[in-house]
Formats: sequence, C-alpha cells, structure tokens
Amino acid sequence: MEHSRAIENLIYRYAELLDLGEIEQMSELFSHAQLLGPEGELLAKGQQQVDAVFRSFIKLHDGNPYTHHVTSNVIIELDLPVGRAAARSYFTVYQATESLPMQAVIAGRYHDTFRYVEGRWRFESRRMVPRLVGDLSQHRQPDAIEVP
Repeated sequence: MEHSRAIENLIYRYAELLDLGEIEQMSELFSHAQLLGPEGELLAKGQQQVDAVFRSFIKLHDGNPYTHHVTSNVIIELDLPVGRAAARSYFTVYQATESLPMQAVIAGRYHDTFRYVEGRWRFESRRMVPRLVGDLSQHRQPDAIEVP
C-alpha cells in the first residue's frame, strides 16, 4: 500500500503546488516526464518545457491563480516487478477572482504513468483530458494553448 500512497501523494502534490502558484516547483515533478494533450500529443518533455507550457497557460493574479484543484476517483495499477505504475483520476478546478465568483471552471481526467527510480516514484507522463469546460477567462492566458 505504501507504493500506492506515494503515487497518490505525487498526484495531490501537483494540485497543491499549482494552486499555490508554485509553477517552478510543480514543474520539477515532471523533470523526467512528458506532458500530453487530450489525444496523447506531446506538449512538453522535462521540467523546463513543462514550466514554459504552464507559465504560458496559467493566468496568475499577483502570483496567485486563485484556483482550487480537486482530484478524486484515483485508480492506481502497480507493476512492481518492472517498477511502473499507471493511474487514472478525475480533476475539477474551482476558481474565484475579483471579477469571477467561485465556480468550477474545468473538469476532466488525468491519465498518468510512473516509474520507480532510485527508491522513489516519479511521473513518467501525464495526459490531461478535459470533459467539461466553463468560464476560463480568469484561469488561462488569452493566447494560451488548450491545456487545463
């Protein structure tokens, strides 16, 4: 069970850091990983590219995105003999700003893969699949690519 908990903690840490506006620390979680779009297309690989994608997408208000990511329905499939795992989960992003009352702005699914390297789990890939989209005017940059 400790392996599953470590993977869950990575999934939840992503949301925590993003909500705090800690883009650099969040992107460190992907230092050995790929960020994929809804169809599995490569959006970024490694910490620097992931950082650049999120900075070009996320609209910060004085350094804060004023979001609250809720991740749920986490299903983890471990393959311990080869040091790999896969997870599927739901996400819902709530946001409230001076010009936007609190509301869900986007919801969807994450499809993640992980590798067990040097005694710890790391993201290998994250595919983001939006399903329901609301008012993203305060969440994303006006010219941003389509990444939740």
